[in-house]
Amino acid sequence: MKTDGRQIKELPRDQALELLSSVSLGRVVFTRNALPAIRPVNHIVDGDAIIIRSHLGAAIVSHADAPRGSVVAYEADDLDPDTHLGWSVIVTGTAHIIREPAAIARYEGLLRPWVAREMDYVISIHADMVTGIELTQEP
Repeated sequence: MKTDGRQIKELPRDQALELLSSVSLGRVVFTRNALPAIRPVNHIVDGDAIIIRSHLGAAIVSHADAPRGSVVAYEADDLDPDTHLGWSVIVTGTAHIIREPAAIARYEGLLRPWVAREMDYVISIHADMVTGIELTQEP
């Protein structure tokens, strides 16, 4: 597929997750009152999981705290605003609250909040589906 001299290249899962791990900010998409909701969050990638932190009262927390978790999407990208070249990765999976004290402590040490607010919860999003694209200039 071509657009204004650019090509869209699909990325394999491992490369897409590697690119996702190279940035620290993305957007989590979930359902709130039967409508899509999007929140910017910082993250780390740990194997096939995207780890985020959230605070008490955040809508994502109540969804991830459900017995079966909650299906969410997570997106991050690195696109040049002038050339529109770069990449975008979307992960779809189930979000769960992490409850194991050792895992919580580990992630709290690795993932510092990017806003001045107490983050009470660590949430894991299992990467069930990973879609990555790279926008490159046509040779």
